[in-house]
Parts: sequence; structure tokens; C-alpha cells
Amino acid sequence: MERMRIKAILHRAALLGAIWIALTAPSVEGLMVGLLAVPASVWLSLRLLPARHPLVLWRLAVHLPRFVAGSVSGGIDVARRAFARDMPLNPGWVELPADLPDGGRAALGGELSLMPGTLAAGSHDGRLLVHLLDTEAGFDAAIPREERAIAAMIGTRPAGRDGRSA
Repeated sequence: MERMRIKAILHRAALLGAIWIALTAPSVEGLMVGLLAVPASVWLSLRLLPARHPLVLWRLAVHLPRFVAGSVSGGIDVARRAFARDMPLNPGWVELPADLPDGGRAALGGELSLMPGTLAAGSHDGRLLVHLLDTEAGFDAAIPREERAIAAMIGTRPAGRDGRSA
């Protein structure tokens, strides 16, 4: 257990440090503040979400280009709909089983909310409630794929299923 905690500290420090540098640019002032902010963020993240499943950083790095590409194509689709005269929308809700631990389910909800056309509104009893701009556009098909990607990043496997209810 101690080895997993050290690994979680190192992974979170690397991830949060990279985010800090990306947001502040590598300036001396930004790095000085980051020397305090990153360890405080790591401590807080471990308090709020204890290390139960280690994050596999190389899988996160492999996932990022696909996530960015999906976000861009989804953004183009949402913009196309917004500028269309008839605005082809068919909004609705889907409730999907999410076989991820609490932290993984929160990460899945956050990732889905960053993707255009979807908004994760919460989870209850292992199910994720997601609002879709267009229930006919196939946005919901991406959700199990994203769940599998997050499961791979934290080293778990979601159960294979297609059951969903609207």
C-alpha cells in the first residue's frame, strides 16, 4: 500500500506540475509559486481522492491526442448546429452504468463534460447521468469508449455491456 501511495504522489506531482507549467509558462515567478502550489495540490488531491488505483501515465499520454481530436470534431459539430438555420438538435438524457471506482467515474464525467455536445450531470448507484445535445447524433456511443480509456488509465476493467436507458 505504501508503494502505491508513493507512486500516486509522484504521478500526481508530475501531472499537476506539467499542468502548472503549461498554464503559467516556464517563468521564474511561476515556477517559484508552483513549488508551493503543486505540493499543496498533490496533498489536497490525495485527501479528497485517496490513491486506490494507480494512474498509468503513459496510457494518459496515449489518450490525450484522441481526446483532443474528439473535442475538436465535436466542437465543429456543435458550431455547425449552432449556425444552421434549422439548428438540428434533439436534446435528451441518457443514464449509463459506469463500472469505474468513484474517482474514475468523476474523471469520466469531467472528460465527457469537456467534450462538446455532452454534459455529465452526476452519478448515482454506479450510473452516470449525461445530457446530450442530440440523442440521435451518436454522442452516447463515445461514452463507453471513454469509460474503457479511463479504466485503462487507472488499471481497472469495466464490465462489457450495452445497457442504457433514456
